[in-house]
Amino acid sequence: MNKVGFFRSIQLKFIIIYILLLIIAVQVIGSFFTDRLNEELTRNFKTTVGERVEMLSHNLEQAFARDRSEESGTIESLEEEIRRIINDINRGNASTTINVVDNQSRVRGTNVLDDQNQIGQKLAHPMVRDALLFNSTDDSIFYEKDTDSRVYVYVKPILGEDNMAVGAIFYKSSLEEVYGQIEDINNIFLQGSILAITISAIIGILVARTITKPIMEMREQALIMANGDFTQKVNVYGRDEIGQLAETFNDLNSRLKHSYATIEEERRKLSSILANMSDGVIATDNDGSVTLMNDAAAKLIGENPEDLIGDSVIDVLHLEGKEIDLSELHSNGSMIIDFSNEDTPFLIRANFSTVVDEEEEVTGFITVISDVTEQQKMEQERRDFVSNVSHELRTPLTTMKSYLEALSDGAWENKEIAPRFLDVTQKETNRMIRMVNDLLQLSKMDSDELPMHKQREEFTSYLYQVLDRYEMNKPESIHMEKNIPNTKAYVWMDRDKITQVLDNVITNAIKYSPDGGKIRVKLDIRRHYLLVSIQDQGMGIAYDKLDKIFERFYRVDKARNRKLGGTGLGLAITKELVEAHHGQIWAQSSEGKGTTILFTLPLMSSKRGDVR
Repeated sequence: MNKVGFFRSIQLKFIIIYILLLIIAVQVIGSFFTDRLNEELTRNFKTTVGERVEMLSHNLEQAFARDRSEESGTIESLEEEIRRIINDINRGNASTTINVVDNQSRVRGTNVLDDQNQIGQKLAHPMVRDALLFNSTDDSIFYEKDTDSRVYVYVKPILGEDNMAVGAIFYKSSLEEVYGQIEDINNIFLQGSILAITISAIIGILVARTITKPIMEMREQALIMANGDFTQKVNVYGRDEIGQLAETFNDLNSRLKHSYATIEEERRKLSSILANMSDGVIATDNDGSVTLMNDAAAKLIGENPEDLIGDSVIDVLHLEGKEIDLSELHSNGSMIIDFSNEDTPFLIRANFSTVVDEEEEVTGFITVISDVTEQQKMEQERRDFVSNVSHELRTPLTTMKSYLEALSDGAWENKEIAPRFLDVTQKETNRMIRMVNDLLQLSKMDSDELPMHKQREEFTSYLYQVLDRYEMNKPESIHMEKNIPNTKAYVWMDRDKITQVLDNVITNAIKYSPDGGKIRVKLDIRRHYLLVSIQDQGMGIAYDKLDKIFERFYRVDKARNRKLGGTGLGLAITKELVEAHHGQIWAQSSEGKGTTILFTLPLMSSKRGDVR
């Protein structure tokens, strides 16, 4: 991993953030300070102008009200007195223009020596007109283009004895001096801000180094740990958050060291197990490419395992011509693959399972293969035997049943013994017929001759219908508890065959449940399949016999099973029917605690849902 340059480092980011925050703070403070300073200076300026105008107004009201007739002896004219009053109040202020007008808007006095010719002329200004008409005082700030400056204009009416305007004061003063003061103060503030930011940047660099140095050390340590070296530790410089992070990092280092050692030990164990297994194991990724193969699998297939890495598992197992979708391999559960040649039969059973992540997404496949040539040979012989016995026994058993029924109608001699004998014989005959029918059904399934009429079914409502039938016909001493969600689940299935599966399992649960027992039926809808479990409170099954209950003719308790009328073929048929629907079935039990039969059915995918 390349070293991070300064301009891409977190240190520079800390410095930039630090300076940006400081600049923002300075800008906010400066904006607030400038705004308040501008407001304060402007207000003081307006107050000063207002006081001068108020003084002018008071003196001019007296001047306008003074009697200037010859009898009064007043020598000074109104214009002269106005000029004197203006000059007394505004002495030494050349940036101010003061005009005094009468009620006809004619200028009667001004402080501008160069504009004395305005005396007697009208001052056509809206603010003057409003002051004379409405006795209103008004002020405003204007921008004068000819002088390129901002001026403050203040107009106040001069009131006579009848409280009517006899004139008005037009006061105009430049604001450039005020704004000049503000600009000077802003320049001082800017210089101070630049100095503060410069000093803060230097401090920020030092502070950032204290923060980034431990982080850089942890980064270097992480690179060392990535190479498998867990012997070194990072330095802890304090008890703050960075220090706590360093301590946590050291703790992580210790835990990873322990975990790495554990994983390495487990890897060696797994390698030893795979190397010494009699069954072959093939691991593939999500695309079906081989990623691992043990020696047993290589020997069964007859290939070098290193040469098959990366090949498709379908090609490795010679499944090209069977049109098998890789994504549905796990649904098949297991299959028999024929590797026979002209001289030697060779059959391999392949069991498929998926590897899923925490989100139940398929990330790979595991295939376990084993040589089942002899097993399949014995199984075939057993199937042939069952088929032959079934065909040979069905006709005489049916004849016997008809004959015994005729005897039971009254053709017996001993009226005490014969009825009991005939009743037992008839029951055994019925049981044998059921056995023969079961054998025939198994034979058809073995030869793939049993027709399947699959269609799209909503399983939740279907299961309720089946259970409702048992609710009406079950013994009153048996209680049935249902745990079925209200979620719809669609399955591609043969309704009659799955009904037979449920009948076999539930009937067994009722048979082996004691009086007052409870049967629990639960439906669990998973992401890709649904799980049905039927639990009874019967005598239970020993752990070493669980796998055998699905074998043909196997009985846990032969005497009890025969007494209850069982044939020993119900669960074998159930297993074949479930697997014909690409499901799985198994049992969970312990002696004295009842038995739970579980089976799965794949939910319909969008691809399968389009098949009608």
